[in-house]
Amino acid sequence: MLHEVIIVGGSYAGLSAAMALGRARCRVLVIDAGLPRNRFAPHAHNLLLHDGDAPADLAAQARQQLATYPTVQLLAAEATTAEKLPDGTFAIGTARHGSFRGEVLALATGLRDELPPVPGFAECWGKSIIHCPYCHGYEVADQPTGLWFNGDAVGEVAQLLLNWTRDLTVFTNGPATFGAPVRAQLAAWRVPVVETPIAAVAQAGGWLQGLRLADGRLVAAAVLYARLPWRQASALPAQLVCALTENNLLQIDAQNQTTVPGVYALGDNCSPLHQLVQAMAAGNAVGAGLSKLFIAKMRRWAA
Repeated sequence: MLHEVIIVGGSYAGLSAAMALGRARCRVLVIDAGLPRNRFAPHAHNLLLHDGDAPADLAAQARQQLATYPTVQLLAAEATTAEKLPDGTFAIGTARHGSFRGEVLALATGLRDELPPVPGFAECWGKSIIHCPYCHGYEVADQPTGLWFNGDAVGEVAQLLLNWTRDLTVFTNGPATFGAPVRAQLAAWRVPVVETPIAAVAQAGGWLQGLRLADGRLVAAAVLYARLPWRQASALPAQLVCALTENNLLQIDAQNQTTVPGVYALGDNCSPLHQLVQAMAAGNAVGAGLSKLFIAKMRRWAA
């Protein structure tokens, strides 16, 4: 069977695109491995009508709603290979379910955060070690807070976080790489800078208790914001030779098409805005845009 659109990645961007396409009566296959980037977070926030809901519950509800559209097929599987065929269509291979062909490929494959190999860090990630004050800051406001970050942008990020707490400490995990102007600004804001490397995260059940430094000191903290590097979560963009930006995001045009014709990207893998509402908006826009491609070819009228 030739699908009109194959979507790889069934989280919020991918499912939103599938709904827009399904409502336009397009033949869609969504392949999802079930490993969304936010699976570590117990609650989703800053999402109108669903503030505080569990991310897994939101995704399950979306899949249930999509099941009512007969042209949308959901497959729980990991897409392992992607190839553009000589006729311009795409072949997507899976480990256990064979391969599938689609006229258009939409990658909603997301990003993978690179967690540091520090004991206790992974246990806290998404709970008390967080990345976004707009997503989680309200719930942890006014608590002793750390910022794990280095570089010239530290001042900008610290200024943002001071809106949620005045008890803020910057941890550079080594020598600070920012200059005197940033240091002076942090000092004016009474934000201390700790340059001693972090040896371990003291925690209980994923809830931060403090940061154990390499010199043995324990600095108390209830919350830690961490700016971490990321990489593409899927190998498919590399297999298709999709170009990346300098920030390791997929390079796209105004229609969200990558540098490979017929391959589109949506969600975290191509955007610096990493919130659920933005992923869903991007998915809806890409899904609607792709449906217009098929409608313009008069596929519906010729059927």
